[in-house]
Amino acid sequence: MKEENKDIIPSRTPAERALDVTSFITSAVPWIGGPVSNVLGGISFGRKLNRVREVLTGFAEDLKGFRSELSEEYVKTEEFEELLERTLRLSAEERHEEKRRIYRLFLTETVKNPGKSYDEQIRFLCTLEDLQADDLLILRAISQPPSQDPEMLGSPMQTLRRRLPQMNEQHIRELVNHLNDNRITTLTNLGTIMTGRGAEDLVHLITPYGHRFVQFIKEA
Repeated sequence: MKEENKDIIPSRTPAERALDVTSFITSAVPWIGGPVSNVLGGISFGRKLNRVREVLTGFAEDLKGFRSELSEEYVKTEEFEELLERTLRLSAEERHEEKRRIYRLFLTETVKNPGKSYDEQIRFLCTLEDLQADDLLILRAISQPPSQDPEMLGSPMQTLRRRLPQMNEQHIRELVNHLNDNRITTLTNLGTIMTGRGAEDLVHLITPYGHRFVQFIKEA
């Protein structure tokens, strides 16, 4: 008899859970509810809906109290809806909390400051999708300014090992190669011994696109 009662009340479907998320977003930030509803209505997230809920809840919190006619017009565009859909799909697949946080803040920045290049934003999302949490740690380490010691002697590898003591040399090499492959850095001679600040000044080995991507990460 207990088993029969258990079956009488079915579990909530992904569509019903998506409706709950949409209702929350609409009540928190009414003018963003329309595009969110359009995107969630066409996607079945299943068990990954919790990740999307996390991103959208934070997104709503970021926009609470914010009003801008320009932003309200922008979120009605097909361009924003495509960015929103792509970002939520990536968030649904992303296991790392830090990257989901960046996705959320990417959406916030997109809404608060519309008008940025759509192609560049898509490229940022593609790059972020391909990078792992450790790639971002390496990128932050490379971006650090050099020390003020003019007598410093060492190699870029020694600098990265000092800045990232939790990583071994082989792992650092693999991550740097990955950043090079993504056209973010041009750091190839990790073992070259340098004098002065050369071994620590790695910022100049970030490509122009890499600098824009780093700025995107910093904003997030």
